[in-house]
Amino acid sequence: MKLPETNHEMTKKLFLRSSVAIGICLLFGFMGAIATQAGTADWYPDLNKPWFNPPDAFFGPIWLIMYVLMGIAAGIVWSKGFYHKWVKTALYHFGFQLLINGSWSLLFFGIQKPFLALLSIILLFILILITIKWFKVVSNTAAYLMIPYAVWVLFAMILNFEIWRLN
Repeated sequence: MKLPETNHEMTKKLFLRSSVAIGICLLFGFMGAIATQAGTADWYPDLNKPWFNPPDAFFGPIWLIMYVLMGIAAGIVWSKGFYHKWVKTALYHFGFQLLINGSWSLLFFGIQKPFLALLSIILLFILILITIKWFKVVSNTAAYLMIPYAVWVLFAMILNFEIWRLN
């Protein structure tokens, strides 16, 4: 018979799983940054951009914050027990949206196809909303931690649309 976990054990598990999830999210962010650097060196500066385009230096810190929040949210869900079908479902959705997230930088900056990137980010936004729904089933806190990410991706989607439209 397994004894119930103590608060210390639960906190340790949450910290460990959140740390791993943050690391995975940051890895995807790092891969996206590599693709971004390829496009920002010569292609992106020459594009027409809308009036609300933030300075380039703004994007890195915002994405860093988003990846950390996403990782904490995933860690909270994961700490509820991967054996539970709702946890598995929530984390599968999270993983899928993370893959689509990674594809956006490759499409937009890597192969310089804003329209394909727009389709990707629309799919990403839908998947984020579905992930939030599944996270909410497991943990309200995890779901709420994903909301800034959804808002940021919505802004990025509008920006992507305008860059595509203007060019």
